[in-house]
Amino acid sequence: MRTRNTNYLCILLIILLFVITDVKAETRYQIVAHPSVDEDSISKNYLRAIFSMRLRAWSNDLIIKVFVLPDDNPLHHSFSKEQLGLFPYQLRQSWDRLVFSGTGQAPTTVSSNEEMRLKIMNTPGAIGYLETAYIDDEINVLQIK
Repeated sequence: MRTRNTNYLCILLIILLFVITDVKAETRYQIVAHPSVDEDSISKNYLRAIFSMRLRAWSNDLIIKVFVLPDDNPLHHSFSKEQLGLFPYQLRQSWDRLVFSGTGQAPTTVSSNEEMRLKIMNTPGAIGYLETAYIDDEINVLQIK
C-alpha cells in the first residue's frame, strides 16, 4: 500500500514539474510596433540591430523610433536577456557610446507599460515591448523568427 502511494506521489510530482515548466516557458511580453510598420516578423539579429540603435529605418524607409523601459525594470531585464542576449548594462554602455561619440541617440525610456503602449501607438515607426495584458488588436505584434 505504501509503495503504491509513493508511486502515485512520484507521478504527480513529475506531472506538476512539466506543468510548471510549461507555464514558466510562456512569454509574458511581446515585441510590438506602430501599425505603420509593414513587418509581421523579424529575426533576432534584426531585433538586436534595432535595439542597439545600429538600424535606423524600416524596410519601407520609415524612421525607427525605439522605446524601452528603465534599466532596472524586470521586464526590460527579461527582454534584454531573452531576446537580445545582453544584460541591460551592456545595452546602456552601447547607447552611451553612441551618444557621447555623437554618432547616434539612445532610445526613449518610458516609465510604464501604459506609457510604452501610448508612445508606440502615437509614433509612426515605433518599436518596443509590452506585457501581453497590454496588447490588443490595435497594435502590431512582431513575431521573432
